[in-house]
Amino acid sequence: MAPGARGTRRRVTHSLEAVVETAVALLDEAGEPALTFRALAARLGGGVGSIYWYVSNKDELLDRATDHVVAGMLSDTEDLAADGDPIDNTRGIAIAVFTAIEKRPWLAAYFMRNTTIQSNALLLYERIGEQVMRLGLPPRECFHAVSAILGYVIGVAADLGQDPPQEVLDGTVAAETYLHGVADNWRALDPERFPFMHYIVDEFDGHRDIDQFRAGLELLLEGLRLQAEG
Repeated sequence: MAPGARGTRRRVTHSLEAVVETAVALLDEAGEPALTFRALAARLGGGVGSIYWYVSNKDELLDRATDHVVAGMLSDTEDLAADGDPIDNTRGIAIAVFTAIEKRPWLAAYFMRNTTIQSNALLLYERIGEQVMRLGLPPRECFHAVSAILGYVIGVAADLGQDPPQEVLDGTVAAETYLHGVADNWRALDPERFPFMHYIVDEFDGHRDIDQFRAGLELLLEGLRLQAEG
């Protein structure tokens, strides 16, 4: 052993990119509760203290992990034609955001929470806003339109991205069978008290979540187009 080496520990070096990518992997595997500095350090190799070289706390880590994922959304939508139809372009961005959050439900809670750290989230907001701005709406209507679109996309994606019931997760019941069961429960409701449920139950039975999302998005976009043309 070299002189002076006894009792010393070499700091394990990573990189901010490696820390953030590993944090995203932990979040994808088991959600926010799984992301601890201890688990992150164990995955990277080294002590918990090494993580503090790159982020000051868990909130910052979550914001950076979110921004890392949003960078992928920017990449997926960078080829939208600048002179293309703004409604079509807004639809493309909305679907990219929905797809990413549906796969990663943890993302919804931290999206645009801290735009100082989340520079990519701010750029994504700008990208949607520039498309809406091309419709010629005044500032207030542009702001409300972008807020409504993002609120709808993030909310629905987070809802649909939740884990299904345990019996579906463990394979005891097929997802389609579970949905049929819910529909049958609705059919058993008193039609005088629940006329709407009876009216739409056949549409609910066997519906696809992505179709439901797209239908709601089209209602928003069509309203936006009518507002711009009015």
